[in-house]
Amino acid sequence: MPGRFVWRDDRAVVFLTIAPISTGHVMVVPIEEVDHWLDLDPDLAAHLMRVAQIVGQAQVAAFSPARVGLIIAGLEVPHTHLHVIPIESEADLSFAKADPSVSDAAQDAAAEALRAALRAAGHAEVADA
Repeated sequence: MPGRFVWRDDRAVVFLTIAPISTGHVMVVPIEEVDHWLDLDPDLAAHLMRVAQIVGQAQVAAFSPARVGLIIAGLEVPHTHLHVIPIESEADLSFAKADPSVSDAAQDAAAEALRAALRAAGHAEVADA
């Protein structure tokens, strides 16, 4: 399965989900395998939240959404992950809106737009394409 990474550091990665709710929907995932977010070390939890904020700011720059939403559901896979989603309304925070048929070209464009916004903001953690 192709991975479209936009961020890598020594504690976390960020990549586009394969079934986005909206353009630019990413997941912030710790490198350390932790099943439930409640079990995260507080320092790692704070780091993941900071990365989510940075990427959310890049989503605003790249896609101009009304807001950026955050979901920590934890039911899909046994590994903590934060969904960071550009939204226009609270109704957009529904996994029923996920699009598993989004095109590769659209996903590639979204990933590059996020990487460009992260680079423009001076972040060295931008993942290579």
